[in-house]
Amino acid sequence: MTERPTLAVGLMSGTSLDGVDAALVRLDGPTRCELLGFESRPYSAAEREQILAAIAAGGARELALLHVRLSEWATEAVEAVLGETHTRASDLGFIAMHGQTIWHEPPATSWQLGEPAILAERFGVRVVSNFRARDVAAGGQGAPLVPIADMLLFGHAERPRVLLNLGGMANLTYVPRRAEEAGVLAFDTGPGVALVDAVARMVDRSLRFDHDGGLARRGRVREALLETLLADPFFAAPPPKSTGRERFGLAMAERIHRDAPGPDGVATAVELTVRSVAEAIARWVPGTPEVVASGGGLHHPVLRERLAALLGARGLPLSRFEEHFFTGDAKEAVAFALLGYLTIHGQPANVATATGATGPRVLGQVTPA
Repeated sequence: MTERPTLAVGLMSGTSLDGVDAALVRLDGPTRCELLGFESRPYSAAEREQILAAIAAGGARELALLHVRLSEWATEAVEAVLGETHTRASDLGFIAMHGQTIWHEPPATSWQLGEPAILAERFGVRVVSNFRARDVAAGGQGAPLVPIADMLLFGHAERPRVLLNLGGMANLTYVPRRAEEAGVLAFDTGPGVALVDAVARMVDRSLRFDHDGGLARRGRVREALLETLLADPFFAAPPPKSTGRERFGLAMAERIHRDAPGPDGVATAVELTVRSVAEAIARWVPGTPEVVASGGGLHHPVLRERLAALLGARGLPLSRFEEHFFTGDAKEAVAFALLGYLTIHGQPANVATATGATGPRVLGQVTPA
């Protein structure tokens, strides 16, 4: 008997702290996924500060309340994408919720806030959540988890491809051929736009991010500072590896702003992301595959231009995800919809060579409808 296609919503809240992304998808097995609608519920400045404060020094009460509020904001994102596509909640097979990462320190923990019961009550459907915990329990980093989608959905059918995500942190997946796990390599390369955004806000508190790359374009890269930052042992460590704001967050942004005040600090933060990505590909990825990029970093013109130049100099063509598929902003939310699908069907969803886990594991926990 042929299984009917499943409608699902995938939710993603990344380390960039932009907001909650919601993707409505139709899944016809684990290798066929159609994006039907995409909406993003942005965090307000006050909400972003609430999350940052919780990361920095949140007490039990603050964390407990944020746990609930994050689900309320996620609920708004789901309502938006259902309304935009005229879809009834009763038509959904499940909702997959990544949650908001508050602390990522493998091998001890990777902690995401967001109460799935709130979404289950609101929409009357199953909610899959807490995807990272099982991989960490199996000795893995709990990240990156998107490589399963890169392998099953977004790899090229005939030749190698790198799927690069420039979110708050930057990560990549090398896929030799679509739907073949042999040879897949995935890891975090270091900072994406989290540092750039943080330094930009220190330069001009009225900014949420470096709008149109204006600050970076006016700045000059401080090479001595950049070399010191690139000496961080994370960059030389071999995969599997993952990182977060604990290493490339507020403390490093303050250091950059102190040693390179004004636009120079933003330009230096951009160059740190660009060089660490390019050097990671050169060091760890075999051959010269095409690089298909997505994530908020592509909206920063200076970062995009510098990355294309550095990769081009190494013979690596750079293209945007939407040139091959759908809007790149929806990619990670779609990936978590796939992860939820695999959980519901009892299928492993981690790529153990990417996370370092002792083997494949069924990820996530299911809150009943």
